[in-house]
Amino acid sequence: MLAGHPHYPFNPNVIKVYMYSKCNTCRKAMKWLDEAGIAYESLPIRKTPPSIIELKHALRHLVDLKKIFNTSGMDYRAMNIKEKLKTLSENEALELLSKHGNLIKRPLVIGKNIALAGFKPDQWQNVLGE
Repeated sequence: MLAGHPHYPFNPNVIKVYMYSKCNTCRKAMKWLDEAGIAYESLPIRKTPPSIIELKHALRHLVDLKKIFNTSGMDYRAMNIKEKLKTLSENEALELLSKHGNLIKRPLVIGKNIALAGFKPDQWQNVLGE
């Protein structure tokens, strides 16, 4: 089913950071990871958005589907996602996210037993710190 997807099979043992290189917050997050000595794989969120399997993994940890959406993004507003979310099923929302990386709050970190959306140093330290 997903065998042709570039992120199949999903390996939760590798910390993946979906980011946008022109995003200041993403650059700060990468710097934080580098300074903390945390190994990760950086992926361009627009070119290779996370798979549905990865998004489901993230949702298990973030709990609220809205936390995955980049609610301040232009695409979110242009596509009227706030209204669409009222009628979309969870699977439909995840499908939308898997096809439109700009709709995802970034950076999005996915790894074994973790998921983080956005960059908050204190939160990242609690989750990723040793």
